[in-house]
Formats: sequence, C-alpha cells, structure tokens
Amino acid sequence: MHVVTSWTWLDVALCVAQLPVAVACGYLLSLTLLSYRPQPPTTRIGPRKFDIIIPAHNEELGIARTVKNLSEVDYPAHLRRIIVVADNCSDATAQKAREAGAFVLERQDTTKRGKGYALAHAFEFSQQDGFAEAVVVVDADTVVSPNLLTAFAKRIEGVEGSKAGAEGAHAMQAHYGVMNPTASWRTRLMTIALGMFHKVRSQGREALGVSCGLRGNGMCFTHHALAKVPHDAFSVVEDLEYGIRLARNGFRVHYVWEADVLGEMVSAEKQSRSQRQRWEGGRAQMRKLHGWPLLKDGLRKRDGTLLDIAMDVLVPPLSQLVLAAVGCAVMAGAFAWWSHNPMPWALGVAGFSVASLGAYVLRGWWVSGVGVRGLLDLAWAPVYVVWKVWLMLRGPGAEKRGEWVRTSREGENR
Repeated sequence: MHVVTSWTWLDVALCVAQLPVAVACGYLLSLTLLSYRPQPPTTRIGPRKFDIIIPAHNEELGIARTVKNLSEVDYPAHLRRIIVVADNCSDATAQKAREAGAFVLERQDTTKRGKGYALAHAFEFSQQDGFAEAVVVVDADTVVSPNLLTAFAKRIEGVEGSKAGAEGAHAMQAHYGVMNPTASWRTRLMTIALGMFHKVRSQGREALGVSCGLRGNGMCFTHHALAKVPHDAFSVVEDLEYGIRLARNGFRVHYVWEADVLGEMVSAEKQSRSQRQRWEGGRAQMRKLHGWPLLKDGLRKRDGTLLDIAMDVLVPPLSQLVLAAVGCAVMAGAFAWWSHNPMPWALGVAGFSVASLGAYVLRGWWVSGVGVRGLLDLAWAPVYVVWKVWLMLRGPGAEKRGEWVRTSREGENR
C-alpha cells in the first residue's frame, strides 16, 4: 500500500509540474477551436482619408514595385497618399520612390535609428499635415490585396456607421502572409508558422473580442489613437511593444481578416537565422518586461484584453513549447514503464498538451493554403525546431535596440 501511494503522489507531482505547459497548450487549443472565419462587415464606407506609410532603409531595388502595388489598390486616389520614409539611406531609395509617385520623407539621424523612429517621424508628419484621418503601415518588400484600404475604412466607420472616435475601430491589423511560399521548404514552413501565429491566433482572438495583436506590417491606426497613445515604441519588436501600450490605454486591435499584406520571406539559412534571432530576442525581452505585470493587471482589473495579451506574451515560441510537451510526455511514459504504474494524471496532461499542439499545427497548415506539399514539408519540422532552439541557446545578436538590420531579399540572394 505504501508503494502504491508513493507512485500516486509522484503521478500527481508530475501532473502539477506540467501545468504551465498544459495551460500554454490549452490557450493555443482554445484559439484553434475559435479560429473560424466570419463574414466581413458590410458597413457603408464614409470618405476616410489614409496616409500609407512605407518605412524604408536602403530599399532602392524594390521600393518602386511596392509603391506601384499600393497605387493600384481599389480605393479613390484623392482619399489616399503614399509616403515613403527614406530612413538613414545610403542608396537611391528616395529617388526611386519619388519616380514611382510617392511622397518622400528623408530622415538622417545617427543616434535614433530603426523602424520605430521612422514610423514615429511619419506619424507626426501625418498628424500635423492634416490630410489623412488614419495611417497604414506597409513594409518595403510587400504586396497588398486591392481591398486593403476599403477593409480598414469599414472598421473605422463602425458597426453602426458611426464617426471615428465613437464605435469605430482605431487600431487594426490585416492578415500578414508570405509572398513566396514555394521558394523552399523553409518558406513553406514559414507560411504554415505564420498561418498559426498570424491567422489562427488572430481569428481566435477576434472571436473572443480581444486584441488580435500587431504584426508590424499591414497595421492601421487612426489619428485619434495616435493622439491618445503616441508611437514611442523603438525596440526590435516595436509592433508588440506598441500593441501593449494600446491595450493598456483601452484600444484593442481589430483583425481585418479579409485583406492581405504579403511579405517576402528569405529562404537562405543565414538571412533567416539573423531575422529569427532578432524577432525571438525582441519577444523574449517583452516577455521579461511585460508578461507577468500584464497578467497581474488583467486579473486585478478583470480585463480580458490585458489577460489575453499577457498569455500571448508569456506563451513561449512553438519550438520550445513542442520540446517541453514532448519532453513531459516522454518523462511520464518512462516513469510509468519503470514503475509498472499507469500514471494516469501525468500521462493525461501530457497527452492533452501534445494533442493540443497537434491540432494547432494542423489548423495552421490548413489555413496556410500550401496544400499537400506543405504537409510533407512538416517532416522538416524537427530540424526546424532544433535549429530554433540552437538560435535560442546561442543568444541574440549584437544589434542595438531597434537598430535597422536589413534582411537581404530573395532577388538579391539569387
């Protein structure tokens, strides 16, 4: 009887030890189950004016293509303006942008460098100039769907056709996907990964009525929001940083699922490594600074948006979560085999975590649209996980906070 009781207590202890992993996996499962795609709003559109901001650092090769694509969106030309911020450029970005028809802001500052500073400069100009009511952020290596501004305008107008500042949305995020999913197995996996992170999570969070989060590309803010919450986010993940500040000031980010911004992802390992290190390092910094304070404030205020953002920040990268869930399952199984006891609680929690992640990944594959080829490419997932963990152990690079580190484009690599 004493032996049975001891193993029972060990079963319970292993179950309790797995709870943080199970909670994170359960959060992703809940968003997976809620990630249906509702119909877009049918609100009548008012005459909303937009400044489309393109922060650019040495983008002379591709800036004209991006400006041309934005010039062809299905929205009245007199209600939109394209502004390229040629930030600390040493090439012909400004010239190429002007030739393509954009209004150009040239900025040189040897100390305040990075996308966050470029955006703050452009937002301040837009607010003072008075042409637009809202700004849209599009990266320099991006193509957008023709309905981008129309979709934003509908959200600003609000469900009752009310004025911006009443029931309309003040912060929005379009779906951010991959322009070149067939370039390599790496870009197909990235497409699936963004299907999970950008679509499954965002649609689930939108269904909950909380903030879907900002992704850095395809964002929209009204001047009202910028006046209430100035954009002073200058970290490597300035989008996440600003999204947290918006939530703390009562603004949720609405998910504009019917409009797309497609960015070019790198297929080479070296460029992808640098990019992932910056992203993961930046999120780790936000997790350390804001994770637990957000959770504490969300519980104290009973604020669902703050609680959700806390979970989004605290949940570790998928590669780490997969290793933790599989590791817990292996450990519980090993103890069960060694002790000849079923370990029902420990194995049950471990099975729940693994199954939740499996559903999350499969849903990401499904919404990514990469088809059977992408499903076969998931066989590379263990390699990708090991690579991500190696990057984590290696630590972040030596870039300064928010510094421009331009990732070379696919055409340049070729």
